[in-house]
Amino acid sequence: MLSGKTILVGITGGIAAYKICELIRMYKRANANVLVVCTPNALNFVTKLTLQNLSQNEVAVEEFDVKDFKPEHISYADRADIMVIAPATANTISKIARGICDNLLTSIACAFTKPVIIAPAMNCNMWENPIFQENLHKLHYEILEPESGYLACGYEGKGRLCSLEKIFDKTVEILTYKPLNGKKIVVTSGGTVEDIDPVRYISNYSSGKMGLALADTAKNLGAEVTLITTKDVSRRYNVIKVKSALDMKSAVEKEFENSDCIIMAAAVADYRVKEISPQKMKKTSDDEITLTLVKNPDILKNLCDKKKNAFPPDLLSSAPLIIGFCAESENLIENAKEKIKKKGCDFLIANDISRKDIGFSSDYNEVTVLDKDGNMKKLERADKMTIAKQIFKVIYG
Repeated sequence: MLSGKTILVGITGGIAAYKICELIRMYKRANANVLVVCTPNALNFVTKLTLQNLSQNEVAVEEFDVKDFKPEHISYADRADIMVIAPATANTISKIARGICDNLLTSIACAFTKPVIIAPAMNCNMWENPIFQENLHKLHYEILEPESGYLACGYEGKGRLCSLEKIFDKTVEILTYKPLNGKKIVVTSGGTVEDIDPVRYISNYSSGKMGLALADTAKNLGAEVTLITTKDVSRRYNVIKVKSALDMKSAVEKEFENSDCIIMAAAVADYRVKEISPQKMKKTSDDEITLTLVKNPDILKNLCDKKKNAFPPDLLSSAPLIIGFCAESENLIENAKEKIKKKGCDFLIANDISRKDIGFSSDYNEVTVLDKDGNMKKLERADKMTIAKQIFKVIYG
């Protein structure tokens, strides 16, 4: 099932390194070409000779062991279809998150433009360390979280390398499941910023994480992706940075005609200040200040109207899919049903922002997907990358 695919396995210095010998065998039995790169510390747990015999390829360790016209880290990044780092230590994960390239494995990871799977394994206290978790969440890769159980250090908790079957199955899924090949997906994310004066503005608590997860997932599923966001984001697909609702409207409209699907995950401000002060507004002796707000365009509704006017009923199948988001703090389903009817979009993703475990800035979400025919599908609480994959499965089957 992996015939013709080249898998780059990165092994770091953790006790679970010995388990990767069997993972390599699993890949080889599936007819994959397996390349192995180790950190120097990984060889304290598994030998280079063993890995070479199992992979039937030379194992790379040293940073500057250049054998042809290409530096090793670029050569490996170009040759492989996917990179699987397992076990991934807290040290290596934090280095990759911060862009540190002090060995061959981290240099390859920095240069790698194709899918990456990271399977962490470490002591449970290291896993729960907030600084490590911050580094982990900077990565836009496929993270296979460790399992709970008895650890080699004697502790009991979360930190065991996930099952090899899970790593193998995820590799197969990423390399073979490409339902969005040939499609252009446009995603909006983040909360818009509406200026009051040069130092003050109106905005909201949207982190942009759900939109970013959707864009990353679409890319992994084979799509050509454009992300329109209010956040500072660096990705290896097209990213358009905007600020206000009017900026976002203009950017979305430019992308509309050439897109196959537009996902409006951004939290667009309903109102903006009527007159932006060119200078900082000074504090006065008055206890109150009045700002006059005017309504922003309804980007989602405008897109749906544009689609309706541009595509007659017999050509609707070739029109872009339009997916909206509905963030509610009460009466979630009732409000979502009313919104999809009012806006006229193809799908609506409803999420409850009042819950602390899935609200703004959380790395997790729980949503209900509604379609224009009245069907509903609840997606139970999971990390936002998982939710994003499930959303695409609902949309595209």
